Amino acid sequence: MSFLKAEWNNLAMINYVVDPAILQKYVPKGTELDFWNGKCYVSFIGFLFEKVRVLGIKIPFHSDFEEVNLRFYVRRFENGVWKRGAVFISEIVPKHAISFVANTFYNEHYSTLPMKHALKINENSREFIYQWKVNNNWNTIQVETEKNPIEIEIGSEAEFITEHYFGYTKINENQTFEYQVTHPRWQQYQVIKNTSVIDIEGVYGKEFAFIQDLEPTSVFVAVGSAITIEDKRKI
Repeated sequence: MSFLKAEWNNLAMINYVVDPAILQKYVPKGTELDFWNGKCYVSFIGFLFEKVRVLGIKIPFHSDFEEVNLRFYVRRFENGVWKRGAVFISEIVPKHAISFVANTFYNEHYSTLPMKHALKINENSREFIYQWKVNNNWNTIQVETEKNPIEIEIGSEAEFITEHYFGYTKINENQTFEYQVTHPRWQQYQVIKNTSVIDIEGVYGKEFAFIQDLEPTSVFVAVGSAITIEDKRKI
């Protein structure tokens, strides 16, 4: 049985190219940074975590919530193949119990903050808004997209960002948790306008404040789907 079954829906992804040296200390043992066309990426992602069941059980008042995370991309060579995964620097949710379980059992980096979201369907477009409150200020991921989804092009940057099917967590300098994420190939909504406002230093600290001065290399919304997260293993 899968550890967790759920849906990840309406994933608004804001992607930046960064100096890989900044991420080296976060790279878990047994993995290496994953590059696309020689570029190293971090992504801010706001999405809906819905219909959550842990070991087949629906937890009252904890089955549907927002999440915003900051992640980067790694890979691991095992049994003759590359396994491509993500590492999370920060994950924000509105439920304390979610943070407790993820941090306790998966060594993740969850924090709990006030959050809200809004999804709007207009005549010719869609709007996706995710907000979280830090130091009495609301941070906002807000994008307007084309109304109809399109396929994610093979070999594209969007494919690189979305097609990572493992999670890796640094336990310490010598140990890593690995877990597999399963989902079908996603479609995307093309972004027309990005009006996101994030106090990056206020949320993520001085180490990542430089991102405030960068232009995103891409912004898109993955439609999402049902997903599973398999139980972790230590490597």
